[in-house]
Amino acid sequence: MSFEIHPEWSLKKRKGSAVSLQLLLQLLAAIRDQGSISSAASSANLSYRHAWGILRAFEVEFSAPLLQKSRGKGTSLTPLAEKLIWADKRTTARLTPILESFASELESILTSESAALRITASHGFAVDALIKQLNADNVPVEINYRSSLEAVAALAHNECDLAGFHVPVGEFKQAGKHYLKWLDPKQHALIHLAYRTQGLFIAKGNPKKIKGLADLLRKDLRFVNRQTGSGTKILLELLLAKEKINTRNIADYDSAEFTHAAVAAYIASNMADVGFGVETAARRFDLDFIPIARENYLFACKAGALDQSLLKSTRNILHSAAFRDTVNALPGYDGTQSGAIATFAEAFS
Repeated sequence: MSFEIHPEWSLKKRKGSAVSLQLLLQLLAAIRDQGSISSAASSANLSYRHAWGILRAFEVEFSAPLLQKSRGKGTSLTPLAEKLIWADKRTTARLTPILESFASELESILTSESAALRITASHGFAVDALIKQLNADNVPVEINYRSSLEAVAALAHNECDLAGFHVPVGEFKQAGKHYLKWLDPKQHALIHLAYRTQGLFIAKGNPKKIKGLADLLRKDLRFVNRQTGSGTKILLELLLAKEKINTRNIADYDSAEFTHAAVAAYIASNMADVGFGVETAARRFDLDFIPIARENYLFACKAGALDQSLLKSTRNILHSAAFRDTVNALPGYDGTQSGAIATFAEAFS
């Protein structure tokens, strides 16, 4: 048994009742992709008349059109309809890790499962792939998405079995030493999950002609950041310090989104011009990407727990060719070392 929780919009109508926006959003997305109401209705298993009625009813509620027709180009969306779609994408990107954590917590409370692998981790696409594979293989797991620093602190406090965090590769590797407040090479072991590439998210075609980090000082650019305490923001600040860029001179530097996908969705919806995160998120939102730095995503665990059945099952999955292929298929990810034991010297020195 597993639980899923998803965000759902509803519109409170003028007479006080509320109606779900999910079907409307599904229709609008299909019209944008397919260019016709009839094709969108078919994909939603609705009659043309029913689909048209839904669209017209919401146009009345919004007091504005959602569709526009042009000769030779079929049906397209108005700016209002586009904003609705992108608001939904931003909401999903922002809330999904929180809802996944809550669903996992509920599952552990409501089911009779006596023991589950407790993972506290910085959210990432390879972590998500692992959770899905654990579920598919019937390995009981409880996931709690938090920042990298919070994850290793949770391990030190015996609040989890695996703590997921990421450290830079190369000249900034020593920046990972702040994790050593919580990690002890005599007590803990490190397991490779994946290498990944972080960089700048920019709109398709790079209309703002962004070339690198120095452009963040430009007054014509809107920046969207990650939250304080996230490993990604820590890495970004190291990179900016190297370039002698004062963060106080970056417009909107104090803005905060809690996932890479939320940053990408923010830029894709034209709410910002540039952000910083992992390449997979940029590609999934059809953004361009400028690679800046490479990272090592690791799991930490109690060294004595490596031979316990749940961790052995997890390492078998990480070692498998199928899982490594899954990770390698993620843009900017490298799973060739997935499941291997890493030394503290490799990670932090």
